[in-house]
Amino acid sequence: MEGKETLLEAISRLKREKNAVIMAHYYQREEVQRIADRVGDSLALARYAATTSADVIVMCGVHFMGETAKILCPDKKVIVPGGREAGCSLADSCEAGAFRRFIEEHPGHTVISYVNTSAAVKALTDIVVTSGNALKIVDSLPQEEKIIFGPDRNLGGYINALTGRDMVLWPGACHVHDRFSLEAILEMKRQHPGAKVLVHPECKRPLQLIADKVGSTAALLDFAREDEATEFIVVTESGILFEMQRACPDKTFLPAPGEDMSCRCNECEYMKMGTLEGVLEALRSGEPEVTVDEATARMAVKPILRMLELSK
Repeated sequence: MEGKETLLEAISRLKREKNAVIMAHYYQREEVQRIADRVGDSLALARYAATTSADVIVMCGVHFMGETAKILCPDKKVIVPGGREAGCSLADSCEAGAFRRFIEEHPGHTVISYVNTSAAVKALTDIVVTSGNALKIVDSLPQEEKIIFGPDRNLGGYINALTGRDMVLWPGACHVHDRFSLEAILEMKRQHPGAKVLVHPECKRPLQLIADKVGSTAALLDFAREDEATEFIVVTESGILFEMQRACPDKTFLPAPGEDMSCRCNECEYMKMGTLEGVLEALRSGEPEVTVDEATARMAVKPILRMLELSK
């Protein structure tokens, strides 16, 4: 305990000395969420990054989140503990050169990209979206407008189903959300018949269809707070269970399994690279710093700002 207290004290001291803010995604480890100044989903963290007065942003998440913060705050130092190794399977599924060719094959389309993309892909995009605002933003466009949606085929398919649109979908997926098992979750539901099923829209369509609620991490958290049910099966990365349990201490949250009931494939190994030791080292050394070249940043900031405007 003494060593842990010393670690926390060092983080607090360096944060004050360097006028730093610590932001953490809901999928981070519990101990990282506990010491963060702001915890949220991608939309909340982007909004806060755009307004913070801190000189240094320690983004406890994955690399694309650090790039988004840097694009919005070019005058600030942005550090992602874990660096480029803290990647994202969904962002990696959409390489910028290939996405450019995909766009060229579908001329006359508005390009909407999920925030889980590299800065280079955002620079090719007209509007960036998150899982929390994608439906609202797509709905704001004329029904007849031709749209490319990338890179998540499951989220894009979900929006197509709700809106009756026929957006052209890039065939990417999150390796965590794409491997949840319908059969295992139905078995879990049989074992917990009163539990409601909360599903992230990055999951496959059959899981969306059995859900009591489909939504972003923030939307699932709000549903759990407000719903009268006392037990929930949570079909997204298991890091969100910490905030759900903290917000609703009298309720039970069950992480959904993968292909078998003992599988731990509801954890993202990239998100779990964030540690207290990594946060401390980032504050001490100022590394690994996130950089985005100016030309890319100038193009990428436009669709991000449009997202923030359309999300009001």
